[in-house]
Amino acid sequence: MMRSCRCAGPRAGRGEGARRGEVAERGEGAERGGRDEDISRSVAQSVIGVRAAACDNRCMSAEESHEPKGFLARLRARLNRGGASIARDLRGLLRGRKVDAAVLEELESRLLTADVGVEATQEILSDLNRRVARHELDDVEALLAALRARLVELLAPCERALAVNRTLHPYVVLVVGVNGSGKTTSIGKLAQRLRADGLTVMLAAGDTFRAAAIEQLAVWAERTGALFSSQRAGADPGAVIFDALQSARARHIDVLIADTAGRLHSQTHLMDELKKVKRVLQRVEPTAPHEVLLVLDANQGQNALAQAQQFHAALGVTGLVLTKLDGTARGGIVVAIARALQLPIRFVGVGERAEDFGLFDARTFAAALVDGAADAST
Repeated sequence: MMRSCRCAGPRAGRGEGARRGEVAERGEGAERGGRDEDISRSVAQSVIGVRAAACDNRCMSAEESHEPKGFLARLRARLNRGGASIARDLRGLLRGRKVDAAVLEELESRLLTADVGVEATQEILSDLNRRVARHELDDVEALLAALRARLVELLAPCERALAVNRTLHPYVVLVVGVNGSGKTTSIGKLAQRLRADGLTVMLAAGDTFRAAAIEQLAVWAERTGALFSSQRAGADPGAVIFDALQSARARHIDVLIADTAGRLHSQTHLMDELKKVKRVLQRVEPTAPHEVLLVLDANQGQNALAQAQQFHAALGVTGLVLTKLDGTARGGIVVAIARALQLPIRFVGVGERAEDFGLFDARTFAAALVDGAADAST
């Protein structure tokens, strides 16, 4: 079923293939199924929350209005915005001293605490130890400069923006991730960026299990001017996305962004469901999905790395979105993921507003991670 919001336009027709086979097996009552009161209440609360967030985006507090302008400036200001930073700690430790083994041990501890991970930390420290032994890093500023440079080396291969192939209609983006990672919000912000670039976009509500997911995505479609395709709650996700792809092709849409149900990376049967969705897409378009975008909550630390590894093994992830870097996340997990998987980091999120979602920049991120909020702009 093609649902319309104010931006969606009329319902598109579907081919016979959309109504037969494993994907389209659903009873005639699928179109008529009602929702119980608990789901309706959850939906209403969720939509109110999304609309309230939209109001908050337009009505910034006085404190927010004094924040740095531009996404990269906000990234530097918000990442690790506590008073401590690696740079500040090392400067205090090295006051009147040269770099020695004790200082490198302290640096190792700080990197591990920042969620950089054991393997990435050992690689960084191995390089710095060699340079200290050659007397190349005798003072704290030289050490910090070398640390920033080494982080940039690890992160730079992942600094690859999403490039939509405009010859495809549609270019299919399958968005995956666990519940609570910021997946639906990231889809909305990505749709807004693509619309600003002049592309036509359709959002497919493939998360049919979470009560409010369909309505949340509908609100984002309305806000961004994207078309919206959905079916009833509880419908087969493969059927939803199959029909959306058929509709997007008929309408000559530039980009189809398909939401999926959030699932734990450790639950095999749920990962199998995602594999099925991918196969369904390939029945219509053998090269789809053209991007498998995994959304990760940076607050999850090393668990985010485990998620990335298992989603990648199951689906062949082609890009990452790191969200909630403005929260309690220590940021180093980005380094751990970059070293372990070398997957493109398409976007990072540092807040709730649409402008808090931007391209990943290795040099800016490394500086913010080392220097913290207070000193990153120096």
